[in-house]
Amino acid sequence: MSASPTQPSPGGLAAPDAGVSLADGAGPEPAVLVDGLVKRYGDLEAVRGIDFTVATGETFGFLGPNGAGKSTTINMLCTLVDPSGGSARVAGHDVRRERDQVRRNIGLVFQDTTLDSYLTAEENMRLHAELYGMPRGAVAQRLRQVMEMVGLWDRRDSLVGTYSGGMKRRLEIARGLLHSPRVLFLDEPTVGLDPQTRSSIWGYISELKRDEDITIFLTTHYMDEAEYCDRIAIMDRGKIVALDTPEALKAGVGKDRVQIHTGDDHAAIAALSERFGIEAVVAEGAVTFGVPAGEEFVPRLFAELGQPIRSVNVSRPSLDDVFMSFTGSTIRDAEASGGTEMRRNMARMMNR
Repeated sequence: MSASPTQPSPGGLAAPDAGVSLADGAGPEPAVLVDGLVKRYGDLEAVRGIDFTVATGETFGFLGPNGAGKSTTINMLCTLVDPSGGSARVAGHDVRRERDQVRRNIGLVFQDTTLDSYLTAEENMRLHAELYGMPRGAVAQRLRQVMEMVGLWDRRDSLVGTYSGGMKRRLEIARGLLHSPRVLFLDEPTVGLDPQTRSSIWGYISELKRDEDITIFLTTHYMDEAEYCDRIAIMDRGKIVALDTPEALKAGVGKDRVQIHTGDDHAAIAALSERFGIEAVVAEGAVTFGVPAGEEFVPRLFAELGQPIRSVNVSRPSLDDVFMSFTGSTIRDAEASGGTEMRRNMARMMNR
């Protein structure tokens, strides 16, 4: 049988702790508290000294391209990877000194499935309950509760190998909730799923927030998913470059995004700088820049640019624009360049 790597070894672990209060009486400790967290692999610094807190009951998101350090951070918070520096507390416990206490208070849904395809859904769930030392008398009721929550109770006797990708993801969310964790970590919870299934997964997550007293910490590189979060930390190259509510981050951009396709992008960028004082870049195959009131600017653009324009698109500020304003590229372009850089780093480390 296989089990999730987050699961502690069997041994009758107690139920999740009650809330921990700060010594100065300022109220409950944050669900997650991170101070100067660092992770190095040789001379490669994957996480570069980040600081943030997640309030109890909050839905907190890490937004960024693949390779930005999001999953590495979650792995440290879930005690799967030891930090190289800094400190972190989850559910009131230190991730280095109190690993078992952290583990019994968290649930984790990985990017890749960790379910046993040769077991039924219920058997997978009961194995999880055994590993967490749940009281046997409480398992049946809680198992039904969480499986009904994700719409899988009627399929509890089916082999997981017969499940679709979306059903497996829903079962993993139910499994992560089974032992009533205080913090649920979702690492790219809908990666690889079609848009309709992604939408249904988020419907279940929204219901979960209404029905369970829980903090949700998720990573994603999908802009629409980040909109579900109370606050977002935008991460790039191992650093947090911005942190606020989705609305505040977009409002901070203050400009519409304009994208134009031209016959000569370099000439168009030079003309935008010379004639309008606008700094533009090529992003996602188009000359891209920000201006206030973009639709009103378009007639001037055609009249004064001095370069032929094949097409133009104007959009209101999005989280991708926020990412671009802090990093100089879109998430899609950052993922493309990050993948190339990651392969180079891996080759360098293997050749050392």
